[in-house]
Amino acid sequence: MSEGLRERTRRAVRAELAAIALDLFAENGFEETTVDEIARAAGLTKRSFFRYFPTKEDAVFAGVDVTGEQIVHDLLVRPVDEAPWQSLRIVLVESERRIHASGQAVAGLKLIESTPSLRAKVHEKRSQWRQQVSRTLCDRPGAELDEFTADLLTNAATAALDTASQAWLRSGGAVDRAALLDRAFGLLAPTPA
Repeated sequence: MSEGLRERTRRAVRAELAAIALDLFAENGFEETTVDEIARAAGLTKRSFFRYFPTKEDAVFAGVDVTGEQIVHDLLVRPVDEAPWQSLRIVLVESERRIHASGQAVAGLKLIESTPSLRAKVHEKRSQWRQQVSRTLCDRPGAELDEFTADLLTNAATAALDTASQAWLRSGGAVDRAALLDRAFGLLAPTPA
């Protein structure tokens, strides 16, 4: 079913509002930036801001939900005979590549890492994301995967992503992120029982 004009417009405004918020957070600091300032910079009222985001923190994570939906979609269309770990690896590495091609995404990651309230929120978002991905692994056409194994694979993949992200951030972005991801997924690759 195609998305209607109203929903496309809402999504575009959310994306623009999130981009403005991230720019202001990077410029002034997360705690120092008010919702009023974000709304004013976007040409909206504070009340309008809250129609798009329940909290200021949610503006930082606007792309996370879209990314999660894309990951679920990409997992569902992987070849049915592909091993779940291989599907996770391909889809998540490609997702990370898209995210890090955007300078704003990198700024968002640095903001999250430097702001305690955002670090707490990212854990909540990741928990929701892991549940969706795990269910998707079980729901893939032809999948013969139990919930325990799907959860384990999803959590291992998340650990690979987190470890690569932390190493990349520690290097100040100097280390090849794709190589870190490849190494992490390689080290955690399941061996046949």
